[in-house]
Amino acid sequence: MSEELTSLTATELAARIRARAVSPVEAVEAYLRRVERLNPKLNALVTHAAEQALEQAREAESAIARGEAVGALLGVPLTVKDTIETRGMRSTAGSKVRARHIPREDAPSVARLRAAGAVVFGKTNTSEMALEYCADNPVFGRTNNPHDLARTPGGSSGGCAAAVAACLTAGSLGSDLTGSVRVPAHFCGVVGLRPTAGRVPAAGHCPQVVGPYSLGASLGPLARTVADAELLYNVLAGRSADANAMKVEELRGQRVAVFIDDSKAPVTDETRAAVARAAEALRDAGLAVAEEHPPGLDAATDLWLSLFSRETQRIVCAAYKDHEDEAGRAARLILDSAACATRPTLENFLDTWCERDRLRAALLEWMERTPLVLTPVGAVSAFEHEAPRSFVVGDKRFGLFRAFGHAQGCNVFDLPAASVPAGQTREGLPVGVQIIGRSFDERRVLAAARVVEAATGGWQSPHLALSNV
Repeated sequence: MSEELTSLTATELAARIRARAVSPVEAVEAYLRRVERLNPKLNALVTHAAEQALEQAREAESAIARGEAVGALLGVPLTVKDTIETRGMRSTAGSKVRARHIPREDAPSVARLRAAGAVVFGKTNTSEMALEYCADNPVFGRTNNPHDLARTPGGSSGGCAAAVAACLTAGSLGSDLTGSVRVPAHFCGVVGLRPTAGRVPAAGHCPQVVGPYSLGASLGPLARTVADAELLYNVLAGRSADANAMKVEELRGQRVAVFIDDSKAPVTDETRAAVARAAEALRDAGLAVAEEHPPGLDAATDLWLSLFSRETQRIVCAAYKDHEDEAGRAARLILDSAACATRPTLENFLDTWCERDRLRAALLEWMERTPLVLTPVGAVSAFEHEAPRSFVVGDKRFGLFRAFGHAQGCNVFDLPAASVPAGQTREGLPVGVQIIGRSFDERRVLAAARVVEAATGGWQSPHLALSNV
């Protein structure tokens, strides 16, 4: 019974709880048992609140017994990235300077999950201060990919993705400034949604989503299915949880641009095949699919660095002021680079901001005719923990950051995007693709993601890596 409950989607579990076929206490206990068994190998959950969760579950059970109106997520066990504040639960952002931080209040996004009845029972691992494409930090150590324990789950919402993929949680709340929801979803074979900035309140996140970060940072869900991601998104965005999803039939005839080669980081053959598979699924569903080059997207990485890297330095230097000895590897790299970097002038920054806005306007105008773009999430799949942070594909060598320019474009130009599983590598690692839409057009993005999911099989249990655990 325990394994059956944790393998249910969040949507299915919520329905069974409402129908009184499953009690919230049973659901929470099932997840706690699975976490106890599998998490020691994964290290995806880093803070547990078992007693608090069971108390919430008992309250949900009483509400059902009294016949009270129930929320869309009543009794559903969820987790939250360790960068996001949770009342009474340690929230460290993977940094030693926050290792004992216990918030008194929930972040607004977490409050919305609780208001819908969700049982927030744990925090998931992240990279230090959400700085890297991994989930490794000096407070909790590293998280392993459930498909191959020797590999990273991606980051910085890597603990979220690993926990969702391994059925340690029914869904998770992450955050995304450089693809930090979509890259882990791609690495772990789950669905990740980066909503338009502001759709989900970003207060209560560390680092704070203010200043330049507010242009491109967003909080969003990770889940095993597109339907679950949409359910969580609706709650997080303050929409009716049962808001009508866009029907696939409404997509017929709409244009989809396939954009693979950004001239900076060639993708693997397996990634190219996954994109082709997704394109064929969309074509079979009646969409007009063609290879095109959306204006501005190939400039995303350079723009990202110009817009956000100086702000990252400023935040890290302020966080570790007088505590430099507590910096982990990721923060130390930033501190060292800040010490020798030439500071851009205000004029440089404003010029970049204006260039971003000019390119964004051209892109949004182009998307009036072509409202969806299909791309890779990145050039490569999950890499080994100790692997060099550079890759060779074809005749080009490029660094880790360059490898995910396709993901970074959505942050630079503030476009909603979903990562959805669409294939596997020869080693059996997941390969996700990215569906991008116009600002505030999440419904269309999710509808297209459902098409790809239906055609390619969606989430697959990481049974090989976990079979002996």
